[in-house]
Amino acid sequence: MTSLLINLSGLAAIALTVWWFWLAAKGNKQQSVSVDEKLEIQVKDGVYEPDRIRVSAGEETVLHFRREDASPCAEWVLFPDLEVSAQLGVDQITEVTIPAADAGEYLFHCQMQMYRGTLIVE
Repeated sequence: MTSLLINLSGLAAIALTVWWFWLAAKGNKQQSVSVDEKLEIQVKDGVYEPDRIRVSAGEETVLHFRREDASPCAEWVLFPDLEVSAQLGVDQITEVTIPAADAGEYLFHCQMQMYRGTLIVE
């Protein structure tokens, strides 16, 4: 009986972890923010905030990431489809240059894909 409770507790912990990092809606994902010179993307509490960012197609863009989370997972931001990555320093702003891109949606995430966001190019 004890081993059954331990196994059920372990499965519940796994399900909660999967839900927290991959399935739960973090913030309001329906809204997106257009980039201006002052926009900072906060990296904290397991999310990018904002996590949906609009930029103009065909123009190079500079994004400003402020990493407030010292967790190793938050150390890098990757834009795989744009072949861009950057190491983010703790408690500082890191500028990430995004090359001119065609219209579409480009995912960005940490190296473990727990922090996730979308760059909307239009």
